[in-house]
Amino acid sequence: MNTVNGGISFWYAQQGAPVPREPLPGDATADVCIVGGGYTGLWTAYYLKKAVPFLNITVLEAAFCGYGASGRNGGWLYNGIAGRDRYARAHGHEAAQRLQRAMNDTVGEVITVAAEEGIDADIHQGGVLEVAYTPAQLARLRDFHSVELAFGETDRLLFGARETAERIRVAGAVGSSWTPHGARIHPVKLVQGLSAAVEALGVTIHESTPVTEIKPKHAVTPYGTVRAPYVLRCTEGFTPTLKGLKRTWLPMNSSMIVTEPLSPALWDAIGWDGRETLGDMAHAYMYAQRTADDRIAIGGRGVPYRYGSRTDNDGRTQPATVLALREILIRLFPRLAGAGIEHAWSGVLGVPRDWCATVTLDRSTGLGWAGGYVGSGVATANLAARTLRDLIQQDSGQAGPTELTTLPWVDHQVRTWEPEPLRWLGVHTLYAAYRAADRRESAARSTATDRIATLADRISGR
Repeated sequence: MNTVNGGISFWYAQQGAPVPREPLPGDATADVCIVGGGYTGLWTAYYLKKAVPFLNITVLEAAFCGYGASGRNGGWLYNGIAGRDRYARAHGHEAAQRLQRAMNDTVGEVITVAAEEGIDADIHQGGVLEVAYTPAQLARLRDFHSVELAFGETDRLLFGARETAERIRVAGAVGSSWTPHGARIHPVKLVQGLSAAVEALGVTIHESTPVTEIKPKHAVTPYGTVRAPYVLRCTEGFTPTLKGLKRTWLPMNSSMIVTEPLSPALWDAIGWDGRETLGDMAHAYMYAQRTADDRIAIGGRGVPYRYGSRTDNDGRTQPATVLALREILIRLFPRLAGAGIEHAWSGVLGVPRDWCATVTLDRSTGLGWAGGYVGSGVATANLAARTLRDLIQQDSGQAGPTELTTLPWVDHQVRTWEPEPLRWLGVHTLYAAYRAADRRESAARSTATDRIATLADRISGR
């Protein structure tokens, strides 16, 4: 079978590319201007408009809603959040526990709102199963499981090899950890349903309108400037395209492939009846889902970063990356050696220098932003949006502090990334180290994490 490469993503190949909304017609004003039409921007518009219906809210999107990571991700709606351990060290364990509880609740929040708004996004709450298939991975898995319990996930379960195989028969799996706080989704169905719901509320969305610069009370585009008391940056991995923000968040590249629909006989051999999202404990980790139409979509890091913080256009993926992802798929499920790969694609996610997701409103300028999700943005974007809503209501005198505005990731400051060529050399060296560590751990069969990965974690700040 010929593999389609690029074309934004498989999710858009299924749904079809949208007809773009009209671009900004000229200079305009708003109460709140949101830059970016992905999950963060759309959820923020949704919650603000629901809370304060009279607000004049404008969303500006460079291409079309969901063009970036929101339309290209692996469809993991789960409770992971980047930076929790660092927040525990800086603000205390209880503060980080509150953040984790908020993320646990966010999974249900997205599912509830999707149902209320009539958004059919192929949502199935089967939880998240993370497997180990080397002794070192099993040791990390047990440590990971204990840490999650310490952060309040009392409903998380630890499985041995037999119990893991009863859920999903991953070749060589020796254990797994499962949390109920996760669901499979179709990313594009969610983002398109959300954009329609936002528009129905009375929010103005302008597509094909790239913002070139954000400054206090101004969002500058080639078609005109939107002036607003609050301007919110919700651009995740595309943040470096804005003037003066080249080194703010690094656009990390992630790639995916999806199989042809698999036969009932293959599914009988694999299992996966619970349709959990599936991950592993490798350093260069993978993520996968069983789609609603019985394919396997699986992703991981290919070429992790493009020089100068460049981002791709249509998601085209290098053949070597497609091959590497197929090898991972077959390593997990050897029976799929003859299965066709129907589509391959890539996208970028936002990575802060300290790997911490953040949400901020600068009350002196009215500028706000959220992101740096490091690949956990499907759910985190929703929590960030509700937090931005509360921060704006607090700043405008409509409400006081809330549980969300006091979470430890609010107003967290991150230093910038190194200049080129250090940035490119560093990222590529680190991911080469992680891949080497995975190979060494598989060969050594030791329970110890490879020292190369330990050093890479220390250098990267993960």
